[in-house]
Amino acid sequence: MSRKRQRLVPETLGLKRWRERGHAEADPLRGEAVTRSPHSGSARAAVTELVGLFPRGLFEDALPPIALKSQVYSLVPDRTAADRQLRKNLQYGHIKISLPRNAQRGVEHLTLTPFFSLPSIWTQKALQEQGEIRIIQLGFDLDAHGIIFTEDYKNRVLKACDGRSYAGAVQKFLASVLPACGDLSFQQDQMTQTFGFRDTEITQLVNAGVLTVRDAGSWWLAVPGAGRFIKYFVKGRQAVLGMVRKAKYRELLLSELLGRRAPAAVRLGLAYHVHDLIGAQLVDCVSTTSGTLLRLPET
Repeated sequence: MSRKRQRLVPETLGLKRWRERGHAEADPLRGEAVTRSPHSGSARAAVTELVGLFPRGLFEDALPPIALKSQVYSLVPDRTAADRQLRKNLQYGHIKISLPRNAQRGVEHLTLTPFFSLPSIWTQKALQEQGEIRIIQLGFDLDAHGIIFTEDYKNRVLKACDGRSYAGAVQKFLASVLPACGDLSFQQDQMTQTFGFRDTEITQLVNAGVLTVRDAGSWWLAVPGAGRFIKYFVKGRQAVLGMVRKAKYRELLLSELLGRRAPAAVRLGLAYHVHDLIGAQLVDCVSTTSGTLLRLPET
């Protein structure tokens, strides 16, 4: 391989930057939504591709399909414009960040790290289409951010609370708070004075899983039922990493890995986890004449 391989400084949590990958045409992970999209290479196309991998049936279609930010990196590795674009979207109320109900408490406000590069044509569209996506903080890792389409989120939340005593409070929250506020958490005076929620209604939102307690008088935005997804995801990530770790020289061809039978712990699918391992820099990607080689970083 003629390209000089340069080792970069390890990032937070010991993860190493992902080395440049080869052409998309040789990538078995890159599907039609990315390669045939008129905005090929855009984050929007990548998210569409990734949510298509989400196993809806595993959760009885009760969860909105979730793509991880790390997975988007695997398809759109240019991250330089991301922070700027996310700040714009947050400013205009186009993106929300939330914490799953069952995630551990104590996570402070996050400083967003670079997310994904948005080509100008898609960026303009994103700024015009109000609230198309939400970003959720998944709780098991400060760098673990999920992406969901807003309509999917609303539909699943409404379905979950249908016929329940707290349905009215949830509908009020989705109609008034969600479109207007891009905060990670909500304060007591904000909920009561700005949006007119009574204390009993806030309690109902907590019972519904739409909010989870952060501390006294403060609540995180939450995703009802996300705890089971997080459990499957963490176990599956470790299982797929184990497949690479057990291979000779701790490296494995991408095509070979995807062709193997998934261990029982991999409930979300091999491709779903491989996208995460690549984008989260848990494996190095090396272009070879036989295809992309996944290699565990040297410790």
